[in-house]
Amino acid sequence: MTKKKETPFNNPFATVKLDKPEPAKAKAPPPPAKKQKAQPLDEESALFLEAIGEVAPVRTVKSRVGPPEPPTAAQLKIPNEEAESLARLAELVSGQGEFDVADSDEFIEGSIHGFDQGVMRKLRAGEFTTQAHLDLHGLTRDEAKGALEAFIQKARIAGHRCVLVVTGRGLHSKDQLPVLKEGVPQWLTRGRVSKQVLGFCSAKPKDGGAGALYVLLRR
Repeated sequence: MTKKKETPFNNPFATVKLDKPEPAKAKAPPPPAKKQKAQPLDEESALFLEAIGEVAPVRTVKSRVGPPEPPTAAQLKIPNEEAESLARLAELVSGQGEFDVADSDEFIEGSIHGFDQGVMRKLRAGEFTTQAHLDLHGLTRDEAKGALEAFIQKARIAGHRCVLVVTGRGLHSKDQLPVLKEGVPQWLTRGRVSKQVLGFCSAKPKDGGAGALYVLLRR
């Protein structure tokens, strides 16, 4: 006798078919943004752009450097002969230069440091015979300076010991300023000329007095 299969339990959903879930569809990428059409330029704007051409963007400067300081007179080496001469003369009178100088309105003398005072007294007394002379009357300051340098050089090469330089008193010069009377002692104590000079002093009246100088040269 055949046995019937036993139904384990009553399933009321046995006849219900379940729908399978559909696979999720991938989302489509968003459409690219539409480029906005450039607005047409009016005639005036078009002419402006054509005139200026292509414009580059301005770069931002992080740090700005200020303008340089203006150069000083010393850096530019601006010559000031009058100031230099006054400084030199003050140096000589104070004994800080290579020459010892003493002067007054009617007399001036100068000599190298340690110069024999006995020789200086003879020069002052006019005991040395002047072997050449130079007259600077009528010359400008620059002309006189060049003439003095050439004269001293030539006199020393010739072996002269004592020479006479006539400067004049400056009474007929502009504003009656004794330009050469003050300039010659300065030139004798500076530069190349000073290397050839031992001493100088105002001449005796017969040789020009305060308007002339005895100059004693190195051998």
